[in-house]
Amino acid sequence: MHPHRDPRGLWLLLPSLSLLLFEVARAGRAVVSCPAACLCASNILSCSKQQLPNVPHSLPSYTALLDLSHNNLSRLRAEWTPTRLTQLHSLLLSHNHLNFISSEAFSPVPNLRYLDLSSNQLRTLDEFLFSDLQVLEVLLLYNNHIMAVDRCAFDDMAQLQKLYLSQNQISRFPLELVKEGAKLPKLTLLDLSSNKLKNLPLPDLQKLPAWIKNGLYLHNNPLNCDCELYQLFSHWQYRQLSSVMDFQEDLYCMNSKKLHNVFNLSFLNCGEYQERAWEAHLGDNLVIKCDTKHQGMTKVWVTPSNERVLDEVTNGTVRVTEDGSLHFKKVQVEDGGVYTCYAMGEAFNETLSVELKVYNFTLHGHHDTLNTAYTTLVGCILSVVLVLIYLYLTPCRCWCRGVEKPSSHQGDSLSSSMLSTTPNHDPMAGGDKDDGFDRRVAFLEPAGPGQGQNGKLKPGNTLPVPEATGKGQRRMSDPESVSSVFSDTPIVV
Repeated sequence: MHPHRDPRGLWLLLPSLSLLLFEVARAGRAVVSCPAACLCASNILSCSKQQLPNVPHSLPSYTALLDLSHNNLSRLRAEWTPTRLTQLHSLLLSHNHLNFISSEAFSPVPNLRYLDLSSNQLRTLDEFLFSDLQVLEVLLLYNNHIMAVDRCAFDDMAQLQKLYLSQNQISRFPLELVKEGAKLPKLTLLDLSSNKLKNLPLPDLQKLPAWIKNGLYLHNNPLNCDCELYQLFSHWQYRQLSSVMDFQEDLYCMNSKKLHNVFNLSFLNCGEYQERAWEAHLGDNLVIKCDTKHQGMTKVWVTPSNERVLDEVTNGTVRVTEDGSLHFKKVQVEDGGVYTCYAMGEAFNETLSVELKVYNFTLHGHHDTLNTAYTTLVGCILSVVLVLIYLYLTPCRCWCRGVEKPSSHQGDSLSSSMLSTTPNHDPMAGGDKDDGFDRRVAFLEPAGPGQGQNGKLKPGNTLPVPEATGKGQRRMSDPESVSSVFSDTPIVV
C-alpha cells in the first residue's frame, strides 16, 4: 500500500517553488543581460551610433571590448561605470563630443590595452590623466583640439608603444616623450603630423636611436626652413626610415610665408648630406651602437678584416656587449676601419656599416704637446714675421752704396758695386766723363788666394768650370743670370 498524500501540502509548496524559480531567473538575467542600446556577442558590446548622452549602466563585468563610438558623450566622469571592468582590454570612444575626462576615469579599467579617444573635442591633456593605464599599449588622440600636453600626462605608462597625436593644435614638441629611457621606454610610434610645430629640437632628435626616429612622424607641420632641418631629414632618408620614406611629399617647411619641400631647399645652398664617421683618439674608450630600425634583434659585428667580434676580448681591444654594442677599450690606430653589423629579427634583417677613424695622438696629452693645427698656425705667423723683418729691418747693401768709392781690396765679395749692372754714380771721381758716368773696364783674372779649381774663379755656389783648351772657349752659363759676367769679355762698369 502506498502512503496517503495530503493534496493540501502540495498546494502549499507551489508558491515557494514559484518564488524560487523567479529569483533564479532574475539572477540569471543580471549575469547575462545585455544593455538595451547595445548589441552583445559573447564578451563584445557594441553600443555605437545610438546617440547616447551617457554610458549605459550595468555593463557586464566580463566585457572585453566596449564600443561607444559615434554617440553624444561629452564628459567621462569617474563614476561612468559602477561596475569594475577588470577584463576590458579595448575601449572605443571616438567620434563623440568629449571635452572633459576625469583623472580617475580609467580607474575601473586597469587592464586596458587599447584606448581610442580620436575625433573628439579635447583641448588639454592634464597631468596624470592616463596614469592608471599602466598596461596600455595603444592610445589614439588624433583629430582633437589639443593645444597643450602636460609633461606628466603619460606618467607610469611603461608599456605604451603607439601614441597618435596628429591633427591637433600642438605647437611645442614634447621631447620627453621620445627621449630614450624617459617616460615611455617602449614607445615605437609617435605621430605628431598635421600640427602647428615650427621649431624642433634638431640636435636632440639627431641623437635619438633609429628605432624611435623610424616611427616619429612630423610631416604636414609649418617647420622653419634651414639647412640643419634639411640635414636631419636627409639623414633619415639615407637610413630609409619609414617616417620619411612614407611621406616624402608631405614633409615641407615655411620660408617667407611659402611652403617648400624639405628636400628641395636650393635657395638656402645647403650642402649635400654625407654620413659621418666615428672619430676617436689614441687610448680612448668608445662604444658604437648597432643603430637598427627595430628593437630586440640579434646583432653580429664583423671587423674590417672580416673577422667576427666576440663577446669577450681575446687578443684585441674590442668586444660586443650584451645589448649588441661594439665596445673599444683603449682604442689603437690599427682598430680603425669599417665595421659591419648584421642585425637579424623574426621578420626583418638589416645590415649597417660604421666607419671608425683613430687619430694617432691622445686627446688629453702633456702640456708641452701642441695640437697640429695650432703648431701650423704658429709656424705661419713666425714665417710672416721673419719675412717682414728681412724686408724692412736688414741693413741696406748694394743700392745704398752708390755714393761710396769702389774698394780695391782684394777680398771684396762678388756682390760689390763693381759687379752691379747699374751704372755707378761717383761725383768725386776724376778723369774723363761721359754724360756724368765713370766708365771703367774690369777684367777678371785668376788671382792667387781667390783662385778656383784649375785657376778659374769659382763664385758662390756655381759648379766648377773646366780649364779652357783653346782661345775663344768660354765658361757655359745662363746669359740672363748675374754669373754671366764671369767671362773673358770686358765688362763696362
